[in-house]
Amino acid sequence: MLSPDRLETGDRGLETIARGQHVMTVCNACRYCEAYCPVFQAMETRTKFAKGDILYLSNLCHNCGECLYACQYAPPHEFNINVPQALAEARVQSYEEFCWPSAGARGFSRASALALGLSVASMLFLWTFVQSRDARADFYAVIPHDTLVAIFGAAGTFVAVALAIGVARAVRSFGPPKGGHYLSALRDVLTLRHLHAAGADCTSDVEVRTPWRRYFHHCTFYGFALCFASTTVAAIYHLLGWRAPYALFSAPVILGAVGGAGLVVGPLGLLSQWRRRDPELRDRKQAGLDVSFIVMLLMTSVTGLLLLAFRGQPWMPLLLVVHLGFVLALFVTMPYGKFVHGIYRTVALLKFAGEAHR
Repeated sequence: MLSPDRLETGDRGLETIARGQHVMTVCNACRYCEAYCPVFQAMETRTKFAKGDILYLSNLCHNCGECLYACQYAPPHEFNINVPQALAEARVQSYEEFCWPSAGARGFSRASALALGLSVASMLFLWTFVQSRDARADFYAVIPHDTLVAIFGAAGTFVAVALAIGVARAVRSFGPPKGGHYLSALRDVLTLRHLHAAGADCTSDVEVRTPWRRYFHHCTFYGFALCFASTTVAAIYHLLGWRAPYALFSAPVILGAVGGAGLVVGPLGLLSQWRRRDPELRDRKQAGLDVSFIVMLLMTSVTGLLLLAFRGQPWMPLLLVVHLGFVLALFVTMPYGKFVHGIYRTVALLKFAGEAHR
């Protein structure tokens, strides 16, 4: 017999899918928004909407908002059609169903507490390696390199396995990509081409269109990519016998500084956009999920830049522990936070690329 928690979650999931099926059925009869984005183009190839179809369409949605203001059946109409909101609810359900282990599904509804708790726990855990160590401007004198490799290697392996299983479950739910038009899908992923629909820019309210949401997404994504590249180059340097900290104009420092700046500008801008957007464009219950991930990215970049600026100061060990604590918490929560939306959207776009070329 299902526990009350599982029963409640299952009922909520059925309601979410039923709402998505109702919305897509009405949209499929109307088709006024057929040229707006991949959601409506993929919708038109279907006459019925199974659960996997709703989860697929929800991850195709970039939440640009254009369809809500164009819809003649939007609230207060009795049909109550709000495509961005219905698909936002279904997206979170897909995150919960695809995650591994399944107990991690609770993380999506408790994202703020999970992120904060793991950040503090990570800092306390790492601080145990700092006690009675020389506070020189040498990161590995504070926390030994082998210790860092063991901790982050274990965390990285777990995250990679969890995300791989999530991707496999997404492919099984959406259906495998067909046609092999992967370059066009990759272009759509990297350029966020679908973040605006009928207008030139993203809609944030009635007759309000700006490019800033797309720009801040780019800053965040490419900032994260540059920081990851910085870490990769630093690992190669270490294998070559070059120890951190590196010179200010070395590749790891330049990549990390530029990426860190992007991860400050991007998340701050996204927080501003989130506060200003029409609440009808999102699922209000997801506030913690949305904001906690943005704040985690922001704190990771801010503490990293502070560590770079003050690495020769006596408080460097504390800054190092705080920064690594946020990084470790960010890593561990990746499969159970908003990070997965980029991965599942990529899977959905790969499938759509094959459908669009048939």
